[in-house]
Amino acid sequence: MRVTVVGAGVAGLAVATALAERGAKVTLIERSPELGANASWLAGGMLAPFCEGESAPQNVVDVGQGAIDWWDARVPGVKREGTLVVAPPRDASEIDRFAARTTGHQRIDGARIAALEPDLAGRFHKGLIFADEGHLDPRIALSALMERLRAKGGEIRFGVDGETLSAAESVIDCRGWAAREALPELRGVRGEMIRVRTREVSLERPVRLLHPRIPLYVVPRANGEFMIGATMIESAERGAVSVRSAIEMLNAAYALHPAFGEAEIIEMSADVRPAFPDNEPRIDSRAGRLFVNGFYRHGFLLAPAFAERAADLVFRQGAEEEPHLGRWLVKHARGLGEIELPPRDEDRPSPFADWIEEELKA
Repeated sequence: MRVTVVGAGVAGLAVATALAERGAKVTLIERSPELGANASWLAGGMLAPFCEGESAPQNVVDVGQGAIDWWDARVPGVKREGTLVVAPPRDASEIDRFAARTTGHQRIDGARIAALEPDLAGRFHKGLIFADEGHLDPRIALSALMERLRAKGGEIRFGVDGETLSAAESVIDCRGWAAREALPELRGVRGEMIRVRTREVSLERPVRLLHPRIPLYVVPRANGEFMIGATMIESAERGAVSVRSAIEMLNAAYALHPAFGEAEIIEMSADVRPAFPDNEPRIDSRAGRLFVNGFYRHGFLLAPAFAERAADLVFRQGAEEEPHLGRWLVKHARGLGEIELPPRDEDRPSPFADWIEEELKA
């Protein structure tokens, strides 16, 4: 079976990998000249289904719980240290609100916070630990999926626009926001991030700092780097990070730990995430293509499950379309009288014999 996947973001790479693992001949095409020119490259990489339940539908929580195992089986560097949620003392009520809207957590005090993250000792008096969550570095993960796809025989072609591909072969469209003309109900949700480097702060797990107006997450990376993210702006404007967003994110990081005030800013980037009105992804067949889109802020969390679902659909459709000797014989045997098949070795039983006998008896 030959399948073309369009779009080398997290959805496209996950779908292509799932198909190749099942034996499909996969060609992945991407209009950009190299890996990384999409919103997936800027993601936080948090595999945090329970935390997302604070604002996401229950389906996101349920489906996302399998993501950490899927990623851990395929890419290096998946961390299973959980997620820590804290709030400044003046906003301590936010902890209770967050706890009431989520599951999978344990309430902890200042001593436990200090034990989990020594650099936060004395700064926060209560919090939540979501022990079954984890995180990864999206750039490492996407690069590893690309290499895994190639190792499974997949072909990757950069600098190719897949919008006008013929429908003669199976095409799975995972272009995200770029597919908005084919999926007019998509809307753009702008996300901004800042990457900093400091040797003055060490964290083992993502930390979410709750705030009534601008919640923040800080995700540790290798070599003293941290990804700071927060914004979900209802806008399809790409552009650069705005001054207001930069000030808010950096102020919040400083509130988490003052040493972030001396950190080196090494990247500030923004891009547009695709979202449907209910903020849940969909698999949809239109105009001869199968679309996998609408991941909103849950790309790395939900892409594995939707990739496997898309692969199920492709292989199920392929099985229905392929000629099958056993099915043909069962359907037509009653009216054919005696059927003379080519001779075969006695020790090589027909794979259809039992099935045909049962069907004819019925």
